[in-house]
Amino acid sequence: MTMKKKRPVLQDVADRVGITKMTVSRYLRNPDQVSAALRSRIAEALDALGYIPNRAPDILSNSTSRAIGVLLPSLTNQVFADVLRGIETVTDAAGYQTMLGHFGYSAEKEELQMRSLLGWNIDGLILTERTHTPGSLKMLETAGIPVLEMMDSVSPCLDMAVGFDNVEAARQMTQAILKRGHHHTVYLGARLDERTLLKQQGYERAMREAGRTPHSVMIEDASSFSLGGQLLKEAQKRYPQTDSLFCTNDDLAVGAIFECQRQGLRVPQDMAIAGFHGHDITQVMTPPLATVITPREQMGRESATLLLARIRGEQVPDRPVDVGFAISEGGSI
Repeated sequence: MTMKKKRPVLQDVADRVGITKMTVSRYLRNPDQVSAALRSRIAEALDALGYIPNRAPDILSNSTSRAIGVLLPSLTNQVFADVLRGIETVTDAAGYQTMLGHFGYSAEKEELQMRSLLGWNIDGLILTERTHTPGSLKMLETAGIPVLEMMDSVSPCLDMAVGFDNVEAARQMTQAILKRGHHHTVYLGARLDERTLLKQQGYERAMREAGRTPHSVMIEDASSFSLGGQLLKEAQKRYPQTDSLFCTNDDLAVGAIFECQRQGLRVPQDMAIAGFHGHDITQVMTPPLATVITPREQMGRESATLLLARIRGEQVPDRPVDVGFAISEGGSI
């Protein structure tokens, strides 16, 4: 069995360099507070000993952690990978640590992860959903730290928000499909999370405005390419007149195109297909996928910038920040 080793402490570093423990501590807080020559010697000692800072005393004494929490519903979805990249571009430059929690689209698990993050006395929190358990809301009230909710600029938020209008984005994408002469568009959804349902609202609004009857095929399973193919077949079974699909994300849309190829259906002549978010694959496949382009990295950067500004006590906008979206018609509709 591997035994947990005793970590080197500040005194070990100080003894190796021949200086006081306070000098090492001063270097760790701000290297510019010691001379260049001494900085080099301390850095070499830290590397040689494999020193790992113990931040707990600093957190307790200063009531700050220089860390923010980020709760993500998925670690495999490229959307949230892009968002996180944007967040860390800002937090890294500001000297803040990003502490992640994954909750798998479960409000109950979000509460558990939130409790864990708040236990580290984080200075602020970025959330990706709007619906939270009573326990989560109570903890946030008790913590009294800045909170920012991403991915939507319209739904009511707890404090600050950065995102885009999911309903309007879906409405415009559906309109683009209908304008190409497709009349029997079906909406494919998975997970049934908040944003999937908001997009469904936008799709239904566009269909009714065009005098068409909306039809959806929805499933609680996680999105995947294979699920996109399955949902296409289910749409064909339920609604034989289906001539076009609007999918809640690009994964389902790409999978539906693969299934069309298996069936010998031409895209878009026999079946028009559109997705949502604008992943890289959508522009390199044949035909290029019609999709809603969302600025995920920008959303992450603006979210982190806004949160850190509030942490510093600066004035921030009193309304949600809308980063917008773009409709790319590609070659699949």
